[in-house]
Amino acid sequence: MTEERTVVPLLEPREGIPPVVADAASLARAVAAFGAGSGPVAVDAERASGYRYGNRAYLVQLRRAGAGTALIDPVACPDLSELDTALAGAEVVLHAASQDLPCLMEIGFRPRRMFDTELAGRLLGYERVGLGTMVETVLGLRLEKGHSAADWSTRPLPEDWLRYAALDVEVLVELRDALHEELAGSGKLGWAREEFAAVLGTPPPAPRSDPWRRTSGIHKVRSVRALAIVRELWTMRDRIARENDLAPGRVLPDAAIVSAALEGPRTKKALTEISAFTGRSARRYMNDWLAAVTRARALPDGQLPQPSTPGDGPPPVNRWPDRDPAAAKRLAAARAVVSALADEHHMPTENLLQPDAVRRLTWEPPEEITEESVTARLRGLGVREWQLGLAARPLAVALARLESRD
Repeated sequence: MTEERTVVPLLEPREGIPPVVADAASLARAVAAFGAGSGPVAVDAERASGYRYGNRAYLVQLRRAGAGTALIDPVACPDLSELDTALAGAEVVLHAASQDLPCLMEIGFRPRRMFDTELAGRLLGYERVGLGTMVETVLGLRLEKGHSAADWSTRPLPEDWLRYAALDVEVLVELRDALHEELAGSGKLGWAREEFAAVLGTPPPAPRSDPWRRTSGIHKVRSVRALAIVRELWTMRDRIARENDLAPGRVLPDAAIVSAALEGPRTKKALTEISAFTGRSARRYMNDWLAAVTRARALPDGQLPQPSTPGDGPPPVNRWPDRDPAAAKRLAAARAVVSALADEHHMPTENLLQPDAVRRLTWEPPEEITEESVTARLRGLGVREWQLGLAARPLAVALARLESRD
């Protein structure tokens, strides 16, 4: 019978809850302290997703040996470029870095070297890679995660929120050290370094040409006139949300936009009878919503949106068997190869090889299938060298075998 591991709850930061850095003098002291510290720097950021427009940071937490913990208010101190300079040579430790890097870069903090504890966990085959679970599994410590979805734009921030925020970086470097040792022992440290560098080097996504097409439930909308209603309501909601610094869903839910598109109300009374428009915020802007619907109804045919816009990649996978049965067979074979390799190396398939690269390779394969041509094609799709070393040859073999049968 195996002995159960004792899990120790982390209830208080070792040095207590530090005061929030909210003025230039306090920030200068923090910069000096962290610049003089040693070793990796644990960093985290809290946003107000679901409450405020955009994904800006509303609290930045740091911890480093010799400096302790700092909680920085980026509303009061919106420029962290001096801190960035002071830590230019340090490795920054983040959990799920792709989530925090955009809001950190927005305020002038741009890591040059990074260790992502979530990504390390994925490469090592951990089934659950949330910070709390990783800390408990690897270090035997329990983090309280009760405030992750809080409105971090609240001022002043409650003490228990600040305690939670400080604890989020309390043992992040210790977690990094343990995972670093595991990566080295499993021969995956080089892979992880390539992955970390790729995350740091990924440019911000280009703005979507038709962001309104991301409206949840839009698949129910069939006519182009109804799509115009979705577009006009989405655009009106986005303007109101931006002007009031509110998350768009708090102004008007997607369900309301889709319902209005399907029902096409002509009067305010008809609009108010749609259940999704009963929220206080939705009622407040009823005249704006009706104006948007009316505008969509009056558009000439030439200004109506098309049902869909062509992307730059393959079509949805469920259409492959009809559009190109050979490509569907290639995709199935490639997925089987990637799945087997992922099992062998104990990691999710999407970390062993990016699904988009697999789709693009199999939809438009090289004219001649060889290990060299498959390697070149995948490299052009952003596949990392360690991934190429594992997957290029078996993929080429599988695709060539299919080609020889046809």
